[in-house]
Amino acid sequence: MLICLTLLVPLLGGALLGIIRPQSARTRAICVEAVVIATSILVWTVLLTRNEDAFVLYHLTDSLPLAFRVDGMSCIFAGLVSLLWPIASLYGFEYMHHEERENAFFMWYTMSYAATLAIAFAGNLFTLYVFYECLTLVTLPLVIHKKDAQSIRAGRKYLTYSITGAAMAFIALVVLIFHAGTTDFTLGGVVTTELMNAHGGLLLTVFVLAFVGFGTKAAVFPMHAWLPAASVAPTPVTALLHAVAVVNAGAFAVLRLIYYAFGAQNLFGTWAQAIVLTLACFTIVFGSTMAVREQHFKRRLAWSTISNLSYMLMGAALMTPAGMVGSLSHLVIHGVIKITLFYCAGAILVRTGKEYVQDLRGFGKVMPLTCGAFVVGAVALTGVPPLAGFVSKWNLLTAAADTGLVLGTVAVVALIISAVLTAIYLFTAILPMYGRPLNADVADLEGFNRDPGWQMKLPLILLCAAMIALGLWSQPLVTFLRNVAAGLIY
Repeated sequence: MLICLTLLVPLLGGALLGIIRPQSARTRAICVEAVVIATSILVWTVLLTRNEDAFVLYHLTDSLPLAFRVDGMSCIFAGLVSLLWPIASLYGFEYMHHEERENAFFMWYTMSYAATLAIAFAGNLFTLYVFYECLTLVTLPLVIHKKDAQSIRAGRKYLTYSITGAAMAFIALVVLIFHAGTTDFTLGGVVTTELMNAHGGLLLTVFVLAFVGFGTKAAVFPMHAWLPAASVAPTPVTALLHAVAVVNAGAFAVLRLIYYAFGAQNLFGTWAQAIVLTLACFTIVFGSTMAVREQHFKRRLAWSTISNLSYMLMGAALMTPAGMVGSLSHLVIHGVIKITLFYCAGAILVRTGKEYVQDLRGFGKVMPLTCGAFVVGAVALTGVPPLAGFVSKWNLLTAAADTGLVLGTVAVVALIISAVLTAIYLFTAILPMYGRPLNADVADLEGFNRDPGWQMKLPLILLCAAMIALGLWSQPLVTFLRNVAAGLIY
């Protein structure tokens, strides 16, 4: 029942905000932050008092329960979301001052928290699928929040890709229910060796469909185009989409699909593994290459996200416990790093109106904290030790090298190429910040501090501290992830 309450608080709290519509920004901020913090407290209560029993909310049929359960995977995703959401909300209060319809924005923003947690706590593939679709519906109004032509086009593209991916995943869901009789999450999967021997061709085919379908939210090629388009949304939304909820939900769903539904041991060494691993490796290099070419600041970060999400998918597609650890560690660490980078881009946009990389010249002098936070995030994402990005990238590299597969070597090469390209697309933005004078159109900013207010600065400081801490003291996190992958934490 506590899980149910945890989901209801942000769902009803967000809906109530849309009904009451507070006129005072202070009142609205207090209400939203109170709901979000209360939800995060409930999440950690659930995680710390978890048991192995599933909570069944509703039986659609005997084999299709809408059920929730807390296991090691749930702890990772729900724990990450619960720590980042209060910080994200605080940032949003100041950022949204220059936007319209703030009540509607925070209504959907808070309700998205409920849908994301429902995915984290899903006890079977059917429940995950249902709330995966709910997440699409509650985040769509955020994508089209500005309601201009560009936002509407982005929302249409987001919806089209999401529905297409959902249809592909639904086929696999139906086949799995028909042949296995259940979709309950069990480490090792519900597909038996006998079932794989009897219907291997069909099961492998629908697995590939489901990988691409669930991978749509993780922007795997060729289902990636919605993500750069969605960067037109307000920065709290793009950070939500690209770092916390939607994209991580896609990677999380793929991990569930491989290790808890079909079973990695059934997929390892098959043609299906070769296809999905090739897609992930291609997307890693493709996303990084497009980021180098992109001059719009937020879209460059969006292409970077496409690449880094496929780091997670590649780790998952290795079909080994080490690959699972690498994927999960990058899910956590990339979430912290990328939300920081997007928040820096948002702060620059709000305070100066600048959106393109070539406009960032000299900003290190007038926005020292914002640009400093961006440097920390960029160094971490590039994988420079001792910051957090090195930890997850090292886990992925070693996992790929240890597979003994030819495609494992291909994955190593893809990661190295992407690391070089990451340094290029991030440091070509950083170097002008500190090594070039301000452009003529913003020369009047010289001598003034244009960093945002405390509601946007505090999240940047906390996130930078988290990147440093996760890099210096990564062992507890990695040990926990290894225990999850080994089935020692249920």
